[in-house]
Amino acid sequence: MDKEKVLVDLKNMLLEEQINTNYDDLYDAAADRYKKYAKAKKVLDVPVPTAIVYPKSVVEVRKLLVYCNENGINVIPRSGKTATEGGLENWKEIAIVIDGKNLNKIIKIDPYNMEATVQAGVPLQVLEDELRKIGYTAGHSPQSKPVAQYGGLVATRSIGQFSTLYGGIEDMVVGLECIFPDGHVARIKNVPRRAGGPDIRHIVIGNEGTLCYITEVTVKIFKFFPENNRFYGYLVKDIDTGIKVLREVMVNGYRPSVARTYSEEDARQHFYHFYKGKCVLIFMAEGNKGMVEAISSGIEEAVEKYKDGIVEQVDSKLIEDWFNHLNWSQQDIDDEVQGMIDNDKHDGFTTEISANWEVIPQIYYNVINRIRNEFSRANDLTMLGGHSSHSYINGTNMYFVYNYDINCAPEDEMRIYHHPIQTIIVEETLKLGGSMCHHHGIGKYRNQWTKEEHGTAYYMLEKLKEAFDPKGIMNFGTIFPQEEGIKYQK
Repeated sequence: MDKEKVLVDLKNMLLEEQINTNYDDLYDAAADRYKKYAKAKKVLDVPVPTAIVYPKSVVEVRKLLVYCNENGINVIPRSGKTATEGGLENWKEIAIVIDGKNLNKIIKIDPYNMEATVQAGVPLQVLEDELRKIGYTAGHSPQSKPVAQYGGLVATRSIGQFSTLYGGIEDMVVGLECIFPDGHVARIKNVPRRAGGPDIRHIVIGNEGTLCYITEVTVKIFKFFPENNRFYGYLVKDIDTGIKVLREVMVNGYRPSVARTYSEEDARQHFYHFYKGKCVLIFMAEGNKGMVEAISSGIEEAVEKYKDGIVEQVDSKLIEDWFNHLNWSQQDIDDEVQGMIDNDKHDGFTTEISANWEVIPQIYYNVINRIRNEFSRANDLTMLGGHSSHSYINGTNMYFVYNYDINCAPEDEMRIYHHPIQTIIVEETLKLGGSMCHHHGIGKYRNQWTKEEHGTAYYMLEKLKEAFDPKGIMNFGTIFPQEEGIKYQK
């Protein structure tokens, strides 16, 4: 089909104000935050979508998907726009972005059953504000909280800063509604647990728009006790000590809402006013009074056990203030991009992985050493470090963070800087049995390792794609490696 025919057909399905063909908006929709520097410099090397559409109902989403499926048109589901791994990038000449912003109703807040049901375009912050009015919280707080929307959060299997207590989005989702390319509308009912076969929620959670379009989500809610919050901060001699303290807290059954340890270089950019050239370990305990008392005792006992590696305790008010200013706003996002344009540098690129307690320190040191010794532009690095910020009883994650000055053409930045660094991180992680992506998802720029990530279980993932999207119209190039898309990854 040609673009003009597609636009004519869209006008027969939607109102004119629901169809966006403004070039600047289409250009912005052609890629997500992964290529924010090239996008800002106006040198994106991918096609702009044919249109962005804003359905207002399940009926309209279904109609759009069926149309695209019948005509082989690439669909990019979008809800929130904060993706970081190329999941929203367009690799097809004809493509439609289906944006969920008009699916923006809070359907029900149910404190007795501890659930809230929302449409996919409801911003996380909007639900959180409503819950706070009645003494509850969603428990989900990614850094993108002020701008993220529920459809995108579920589709990318997101996690929040308080995950050690509340869990990731997969622990919060009770039920949902989604639509498949053939038009089938599926509702997964809201129950606390069931053993009715495999947990089919997980076909949808984390599918990154490659299998279906999410229209509605029901999540757990939690009582909120901010008056009981306690903050802990420590300077520690090395990241190994920090990881050991995190492990001690977790394996003894305590669940602080926040449990993090930062390398020296990463600590410098977050805690420059007190880090004193050391690694930093931080905790936050929240919940009812008895829970906070128990968690606080557990943190203090773990710190005492590894006191030889503790340099000093930090004033808790410094940690509290840092938490209160951690989330992005849209202005922060805009300022970050403007800073890149003005200074030709990239601050805060990340690749996040996970592994068990035994190998996570080894992965960290292997990655740091390889980048410093093998990366051809190492002299352009202005920061290389990492932090662990999401822990479990059997392991933790590692956020590798790297900043660099950009001394190349804007369109070459990813090829010269980010891709070689990311390749080292992924290789070292997979070599020791870790996962190459803890929560940002595979997107389009880790799909070359999808088969290696899953091994023999890739068979199961592949069969899902064959079953639910046999014509391959859903978010081409995301998760699943595609030969046709390789030119865009170079």
